Order: sequence, then C-alpha cells, then structure tokens
Amino acid sequence: MNVRRRHISAVALTAVAALGFGTLTACSSDGAAAGDTGSFDVVASFYPMAFLAERIGGEHVHVTSLTQPGQEPHDLEISARQTAQLEEADAALYLKGLQPSVDEAIGQSPIATKIDAAELTTLEEHGTEAGHDEEHGDEHGTEAGHADEHGDEHAHEDEHGHDHEGGDPHIWLDPVRYAEVAEGVGKAFQKADPDHAADYRKNTAALVKDLKALDEKFRTGLANRTTNVFVTTHAAFGYLAERYGLTEEAISGLDPDTEPSGARVKELQKIAKEDGVTTVFYETLVSDKTAKTLAGDTGLRTDVLDPVEGITDHSRGEDYFQVMEANLTALRTALGAR
Repeated sequence: MNVRRRHISAVALTAVAALGFGTLTACSSDGAAAGDTGSFDVVASFYPMAFLAERIGGEHVHVTSLTQPGQEPHDLEISARQTAQLEEADAALYLKGLQPSVDEAIGQSPIATKIDAAELTTLEEHGTEAGHDEEHGDEHGTEAGHADEHGDEHAHEDEHGHDHEGGDPHIWLDPVRYAEVAEGVGKAFQKADPDHAADYRKNTAALVKDLKALDEKFRTGLANRTTNVFVTTHAAFGYLAERYGLTEEAISGLDPDTEPSGARVKELQKIAKEDGVTTVFYETLVSDKTAKTLAGDTGLRTDVLDPVEGITDHSRGEDYFQVMEANLTALRTALGAR
C-alpha cells in the first residue's frame, strides 16, 4: 500500500490513476487492472482491508485498493470506471458501514466472493460527541470506552449521512478483532482459490500471530499509567479503548468531518482538567485545526494518534504494524505510562 516501497513505472502509475483506483500492492507487477492479472484478483475498499489481503494472499493475489493514499476513506465516492473494474475482480474485501458508495457498488456487482469484514467479528456502538455521559464528574473514570446511552441516533447516522447502523466500524484498531477478521478472510480465500489454500492458511496463521504479539505490546505498554482518558478528534478508537481499559473522549463523532458543538468543547475542557489529560490527538488524514484550537484553549499539547485508514508519506511507519506501534508510543506518553 505504501507507494514509497514499490518499484512501479511512472507510466503504470499514470494508467492506474486514469482508472480512478487507489494504490497497487507489492503483488502487482505492471499496473494491470483487476481481472487481467492471471492472479486471484482482490479489490479492497481501503488500506486495512488491502493490508489483510496482501498479507494473507502473498504472491498469489493481485490487490487493488479503491481508496488512494491520503484520501479520507469515509468520503470515497466510487466512479463508474471503478464500478466496471470492480466487476472484473475475483473477490471484494470491504467493511460494510464505513463507505456507503463501496457498499452499494459491491452489493450490485456480480462478484462471486464478497467478504464483509463486519461479519467476521462483533461490532459495537461507541459514543459520539453528542453522547457523553453528562454525569461525567462521578462516572467518567469507568473502564473502557463506554458506549454512550443518549447518543444513539448519532451512532446510527451522522450529519453527513454516513450510515453506522451496524455499529462502530473501526474494528482494525483492536488487534484482537482484526485477527478475527484475518482468520475469516483467510478462510474465504481458501474457499475461493482452493489451489493455494495451504499458503493462505499458513499466511493467515503468521498474521494472526503477529497481531497477538501486537496486542500483548499494548497490554504491557499501557499497564502502568496515570490516567485512563485520552482525547481524539473523532471517535475512531472505541475498540482500542475498550480492549485496554481506556476512555476515549472524541471532539467529533464517528465521522471525522463533524464539527463539535460549543457545549462539547467546554465539556472536554472540563474533562481535561479533572482527568489529568495532557494531550489532544489528531490524525494524519484530517485537519488538525480543531485539535490545536482545543489544546491551545486548555494549555495542552497535541500529537498524532493515527486511525491507520491509509499510509502516506506523513504516516509514522510504512505499514499497519509500524503505525500501530507509533500509536502505542504516543499513548504511553499521553497517559503517563511507565
């Protein structure tokens, strides 16, 4: 997924851009479109899905991402050309509820193998900016990314029309849930391309092992901390917070483009003071203006907590694991972990 790591000709990149597709993976040899490669062709909706396909498929797959590096995946609109190319693929790997245009295109396509990552693990509802417990002073310190009771309508559909009815889609930020998805993808690949089932099985096992090791790094790295609370620009880290006994306080909701209310900003200022918050986190694919404004008003610092929705030159790493470990380092500093 990282353009810096591939040796692809400028001509090939231009051809792909003309098709409206995202990046090619290391499995792509010459920029051929899905359906023309002689490999098991997988169209992935965005980086976390493409990463799974690459790691599990190895040399047997050709992976194309619909979301370009640096593009905010929530905002993706599928072009007619992409829809036509999608229909030539052997499999589509996506996360229903995150990108409505992708959901619609895949739902209408004749692809034989449609893999919805949301069906391979359990989804939950996590709070949005409208759903914070107003009894914050007494209850806020409870463990683990509490789901907010009176933000239900926002958890289903945000102001920009992004449908999250199935729950919070950011499952890849929890290594345990991401491993569950990996196992399901591996089984789907084995069924769809049985000639290479043994390799898919082996690659899946190796990926799951790495994800379990990452989970252990987070558990041990965050074990001794001075606060459980962290503030982010949008509510992408609910699963991560829940997994490691933290509380995420998001400036906006599940959609990173949602503007916070004045009341929410004042509430976050109070939370920061009461819970010893030191840092307001922003992300690489969304403007840091709101985070810096809040931090400036409260005397806090800012740092990056990357939801790993895409890898760019500004990412703190070249793949999912490197960026997640950078996130762990940032969280340890913000939470006073020792």
